[in-house]
Amino acid sequence: MSHPADTPSIPLAPEVLRNATLPDGRRADIHLADGRVTALVDQPDKADQPDRADTGRGPAAGPGSIDLGGALVLPALVDGHAHLDKTLLGAPWQPHPTSATLREHIANERALRVSTGVPVTDRATALAHRMVSLGTGHVRSHVDIDPDVRLDGLRELVEVREKFRDRLGIQIVAFPQSGVVTAPGVADLLDAALSEGADLIGGLDPAGFDGDVDGQLDIVFGLAERHGAGVDIHLHDGGVTGTRQLRDIAERTAALGLDGTVTVSHAYALGEVDATELDRTATALATAGVAIMTNGPRHSMPPVLRLREHGVRVFAGSDNIRDTWWPYGTADMLERATIIGLQGDLMSDGELRHAASMITDEAAAALGLTDYGLAPGCRADLVVIAAGGVPEAVAAHPRRLLVLHGGRVVGPAPENDFPDFPAVSVTGGDAFAPQGER
Repeated sequence: MSHPADTPSIPLAPEVLRNATLPDGRRADIHLADGRVTALVDQPDKADQPDRADTGRGPAAGPGSIDLGGALVLPALVDGHAHLDKTLLGAPWQPHPTSATLREHIANERALRVSTGVPVTDRATALAHRMVSLGTGHVRSHVDIDPDVRLDGLRELVEVREKFRDRLGIQIVAFPQSGVVTAPGVADLLDAALSEGADLIGGLDPAGFDGDVDGQLDIVFGLAERHGAGVDIHLHDGGVTGTRQLRDIAERTAALGLDGTVTVSHAYALGEVDATELDRTATALATAGVAIMTNGPRHSMPPVLRLREHGVRVFAGSDNIRDTWWPYGTADMLERATIIGLQGDLMSDGELRHAASMITDEAAAALGLTDYGLAPGCRADLVVIAAGGVPEAVAAHPRRLLVLHGGRVVGPAPENDFPDFPAVSVTGGDAFAPQGER
């Protein structure tokens, strides 16, 4: 990628992001050093304080500053649930196989992953690049562990995690896509996965798929306790069958002192039960510190505002991105917030801000990320967005103008090239010319 001759180059490690709009609406200069935010300097009234360097309100800017022209700056977006190993990005288009049941989906996927001919590393790399270009700085990815693929997908995803360690933080969940109790040898494979690079242990519909709630949860929570790992369980089971399992998970979480380290992904049941059952289950989840992940499904979406009132942490993830489960998906977490807003009837500016929190601070907290945010001392994992504020960013499908990871520029994609935003000017620093993997 090249820049026009009359456009200053973008600093590779900018020292100051000038004239930024912060999430709370303030205009400020964001000072960076050693991969961290070092100061937020509110912009003075130009009539009263024409010389910013003499205000005494923060360090003066040196070479390598970027004038953002009022563009919004957020902490890096967080994708709380993805399947990097499943994506078909980087492979030729595959017709989407229709499936009536969960087991049919799984069978279709197992057949296709043999015939695709494109390694997990290539496909996951293509998706990871797209995530980075759209401002995602951290992702939790599930990886299939089953009798066929065994630990192969995990090992390939660990390789991708290492390749992207300076651009994208990747958490890995050992995910028993073919069941835990009913799939021979999977319990031992999950145990091995937690010793070979997986960060969390997953589960899948203890009642609806394995038909043995206690059997699956004994294994999952036993491995979590043994390895000191977090838990992230897929739960599609609906109605009171689902809410009973949610309370079972909450009870085990509390008993083992795992507050803040357990997530239930999807939890469709919360959108299907009556108010009494919902309130009872939400209270149990909040008390135990169990988080809920949603991707804004077209059916049975957990009621995010009601859960928030109960104190349940609810965050967002992409889930499937162009794979055998779902032909759609862009990896754009701002688009995901839009989808959640539409599905959840989030309309006011305050509600749009809540949708944004599900892809930023709430997701970061659920993933246990430290030093996340815009406060001085936080990691400089940031995204600059062509919007004047958070509600607009959720509603308007804005471009990403600049992406930083550890204070270094890692994006955007060529189609979002910085010179396309006329309000931005750049001074000093090294040229940034992002290139894809060779």
